[in-house]
Amino acid sequence: MSAEAVNEALRAVGKMLATAESCTGGLIAGAVTDVPGSSDVMDRGFVTYSNAAKTEMLGVAPALIETHGAVSEPVAHAMAEGALSRSAADIAVSVTGVAGPGGSEHKPEGVVCFGLAMEGRETLVETVQFGAVGRPNVRHRTVKHALSMILDALKSEA
Repeated sequence: MSAEAVNEALRAVGKMLATAESCTGGLIAGAVTDVPGSSDVMDRGFVTYSNAAKTEMLGVAPALIETHGAVSEPVAHAMAEGALSRSAADIAVSVTGVAGPGGSEHKPEGVVCFGLAMEGRETLVETVQFGAVGRPNVRHRTVKHALSMILDALKSEA
């Protein structure tokens, strides 16, 4: 999936994007804004690497993080909805994961949780296990997957 295609799809339906990123550290917003003319479709990006940032910037409840962990579908869900409600965007994507190296038995390296919130729709969440393919590869694949999720959501808008 390309950032150019995301920009074109957003522009075609007159939508603005916000991102809420943990393990990618702003790479999704960076990919979208690498495309000339992206100011028409990109509202803002939240880089919420720490749990405190997730709470302060996106309104993720500390109890949600304590109960499920920062890398979880409930937190990805809350991040996406928080980005949507705290922006002028019509669609928001969130990512939280373990880029590596490291991880744990329950949350191994390469596990990433995604959220996608859109005005008037149920927020989507999913978990993808990219495997222990190295930090750069996990982050790159996460960006590609997030862009794909955005494109899929916009297909029904056209």
